[in-house]
Formats: sequence, structure tokens, C-alpha cells
Amino acid sequence: MSTHTYRTLDVPVSGGSLRVGVWEPEDATDATPSVLAIHGVTASHLAWPFVVDQLPGVRVIAPDLRGRGRSNELSGPAGLSAHADDVVAVLDALGVDSLPVIGHSMGGFVSVVLAHRHPDRITRVVLIDGGLPLDVPAGLGAEQLVSAILGPTAERLSRRWAGVEDYIAGFWREHPAFAEVWSEELERYIAYDLVPEGDAFRPATSYQTTVDDTIDMNTGTALPEALASIRHPMVFLSVPRGLQNEEPGLYAPDHLQNVLAALPSVRHIALDDLNHYTVVMSPQGAAAIGDVLREEVRAGTPIAGR
Repeated sequence: MSTHTYRTLDVPVSGGSLRVGVWEPEDATDATPSVLAIHGVTASHLAWPFVVDQLPGVRVIAPDLRGRGRSNELSGPAGLSAHADDVVAVLDALGVDSLPVIGHSMGGFVSVVLAHRHPDRITRVVLIDGGLPLDVPAGLGAEQLVSAILGPTAERLSRRWAGVEDYIAGFWREHPAFAEVWSEELERYIAYDLVPEGDAFRPATSYQTTVDDTIDMNTGTALPEALASIRHPMVFLSVPRGLQNEEPGLYAPDHLQNVLAALPSVRHIALDDLNHYTVVMSPQGAAAIGDVLREEVRAGTPIAGR
């Protein structure tokens, strides 16, 4: 049984409101440590329940990034800097001065830029299979870039569904990443991802926002500028398999070795027997990263009066 209570709130940001999930320890006080959790490119804040269970006594703050979840109708441009500024508005709304950040997939890229743009709001950075440069061929157009990185995940965004059961049966139930780790939490995540469109339903994630963000992650200037001036303790957790449970995953060993060699301050931890999704969206994955997350939250929680 979870030791947290769950609620949501809407935070005003440029172009509308950002939906935010908050998991609060049952015995929370003003001194309760907090951590910020930033989800992946087509995900939502409901990607995090298994990770929350690994953080007893910790408040977990997790927004739906603009263009996703119940933040999917926000107007205005996306991109890593826009997401970083949105997240600071969330911290302001909740009265949080500074805290550690955990970023999964695209959330890792947002976390790196957040720490660079707003260094006084972040104490430590945990990157989970994202946030470091990907090995992407040069010269790809926008659509090619999205397809090369996301594959069927991007194609899903253009499809329409009769309802949750159709969505599960038509895409998720046979997804190779989740074949061995199906759960009630995953079904809630899937149901939350659907929004009505006429007589049908569509995934909440905006395809155009996904394109804009993917381009910015791979060809924009915000990430390289942030990585060139890392000033916070940063740990990168990698997994061996990718979005379709394939090997190698997003970070092939040779490429990752070269990236880490150029970023000697980043601590690397290689995890076994997990894929890009299950590292956070399964009990096994959350348990595998739990010790690291608890260590980083302890080290990154500001001490009162200092």
C-alpha cells in the first residue's frame, strides 16, 4: 500500500495552465523533502507511481509537460527552455525554493536545461536514460528525426481509438516493452492518455509539440550550452534496451562511452535487464533505481536554516 496521498493542481504558465501531480507523504510537514520528477516525450505525470513508492517520506512533484496529459491544450511554443521555465512556475506555486530533479527520457533533457537556466532552484540532477546527446544521423528532416528516434511511439499519436479498451488492445497490450510487466498502474496511465476528439479518442500528446521538442533536443543550442557548464552533481542511469525492448537501447555502448568521456563530471550507473520504459514504469525498474534516488534526494535536500 502506498505511503503517499495523491492530488493534482493546475498552475498558470504562459499560454494556459499546467496540470501537476503531487504525491504527499501521509505525515508530511514543512520539513518534508521534495523531489521534482519530469516525464518523457509522449508521457504524463502518471508515469511515476512505482518510483513514488520507492521514496517514502518524500514529496514527489510531477507536472504534465505542455503538450501532454492535461497540459495538452497549452498555447505557445514548446522546446526545452519553455518546459524548464514552466517547471519553475510549478515550484513557485508550491513554495519550493530548491530541490533535486529526476528526469526520464526527454525529461532528462529538460532537467539538464532547467539546472542551467535556473541553477538556484535545482540541487542535484538524476538522468534516467535521457538527457545526454543521442546518436542521431546528421541531416534528417523533422519528420525523419522523430521517426528515427521514436518509431511506433510517434506513429501512435496520429491514430484514433474508440475508447480505452480499443487503445489497449490496438497498441499497448502487445507492446514489446510491457509484455512481462503489465499492471493496473499502466492501465491507469493509458486511460489518462486518451482525450476525446469528435466521436473518437486520440492520445493526449500533441504531435507537433513532440516534433518541436525532438528537434530542440537533437539540434537546438539549449542542451549543448547546458552540458558545457554543468555545475550540479549529475548521475546518468542507462538501460540496455530501448523503446521496443530492443538492443542496443537509446544509448549504444560505444556512443555512450564517447559522450561520458566528454562529460567527466557525470556519474554513470549501468542497469541490467530493463528497457527504456520499464526502468520507471514497473516495480522491477523502480526498485533497481530506488537506492540511487533515495541517496540523491538525501544529498540534494536543502538543510533548514542554511
